[in-house]
Amino acid sequence: MEKAIERQRVLLEHLQPIRSSSITPSICVAGDSSAYHRTSAFGDDVVIVAAYRTAICKAKRGGFKDTLADDLLAPVLKAVVEKTNLNPNEVGDIVVGTVLAPGSIRAMECRMAAFYAGFPDTVPIRTVNRQCSSGLQAVADVAAAIKAGFYDIGIGAGLELMTVDNIGLILKANPKVDAFAQARDCLLPMGITSENVAQRFGVTRLEQDQAAVISHQRAAAATASGKFKDEIIPVLTKIVDPQTGDEKPVVISVDDGIRPTTNLTGLAKLKPAFKRDGATTAGNSSQVSDGAAAVLLMKRSIAMQKGLPILGVFRSFAAVGVDPAVMGIGPAVAIPAAVKSAGLELNNIDLFEINEAFASQYVYCQKKLNLDPENVNVNGGALALGHPLGATGARCVATLLHEMKRRGKDCRFGVISMCIGSGMGAAAVFERGDAVDDLCNARANNNNNFLSKDAK
Repeated sequence: MEKAIERQRVLLEHLQPIRSSSITPSICVAGDSSAYHRTSAFGDDVVIVAAYRTAICKAKRGGFKDTLADDLLAPVLKAVVEKTNLNPNEVGDIVVGTVLAPGSIRAMECRMAAFYAGFPDTVPIRTVNRQCSSGLQAVADVAAAIKAGFYDIGIGAGLELMTVDNIGLILKANPKVDAFAQARDCLLPMGITSENVAQRFGVTRLEQDQAAVISHQRAAAATASGKFKDEIIPVLTKIVDPQTGDEKPVVISVDDGIRPTTNLTGLAKLKPAFKRDGATTAGNSSQVSDGAAAVLLMKRSIAMQKGLPILGVFRSFAAVGVDPAVMGIGPAVAIPAAVKSAGLELNNIDLFEINEAFASQYVYCQKKLNLDPENVNVNGGALALGHPLGATGARCVATLLHEMKRRGKDCRFGVISMCIGSGMGAAAVFERGDAVDDLCNARANNNNNFLSKDAK
């Protein structure tokens, strides 16, 4: 890692604007097609230096059933600054993706969490809600703000406590929706949109159940091998006995929704959950969960000045709209858009994290994009881990980047994507943090201190 940091420092030095009038363009010629495009803005890359999450626990029954929202968020906010030795005063903004809680209440809870985590009152915080992509949207918002020069360091986070906050319905719909089919379809229960995807695109019950089995198997294997220890921050909290009211202090550090013994025989016995003759069941739908995550971003030049290892580089983000009746297809549209925005092609992507809101839409998106299943959700997904709506996007950043780090040179680019209620999709492209182009294709010019990148 020290070698990678030094290599980045050298590159940044040589990419500074040329000030000497004696230097001509012929001194440094760029154009190596084998390298990802590098420009003089290299030091302005937005990078991730830390990404952590809590365990994900079953709502109302799991490890966080008696935990308050601010107590769930505070540990991950604290972790990203403590583990990087960052002065909290340097953070320009904190953006938290969150979905179900009333906006003003959750905003205050997030502000309180920041104080618990040791941030001074000078550091602002806000929430963002783009439903299931809110955690990723928070990360993208911070990346965009850093790129725009609003500040150099920020935190994108996510939080959802589905034990307390339930998915609700609009109690009094506007009568006008009857004249606008797509507006009416925004009100469809998510489970019905899953059935629509399965029916419209021919995703079978067996395919959905198989996806669920694989998700649980991979998540169980990742847990057993200790992979998630790199990204999970233990949370000291309490469990209250519902019968006696007695409180027991506990430390929650393991996802509790994973069922290692999940199999096709057991899943086949489950009845459809949303439609009598449907294929979407409790077993092939994402779990209702509690969880939080946080991602620390900054300009590459700042990270290098501080000597911080770079976990990942934020390359692009895209949010797209799709038909609300089949909202689950969102990733199939958002992923190509984000990949194109990054100047890449789909076959350049080594690893994917696609949120498994429902097995139907996950299977469809994987097939539509012709993705290799061995490169998608390699440590399981929401079918096994759970889907705390506002936290999922930020959680996926932690999961993806830590896995990319483990894989090293065999994994340069990764994508995170999810569908979004009411008919949208979001996706972001990340580059592995130490994937700076090797300097072996450059030589020093004898007449100056610059490097000639492609000189023959």
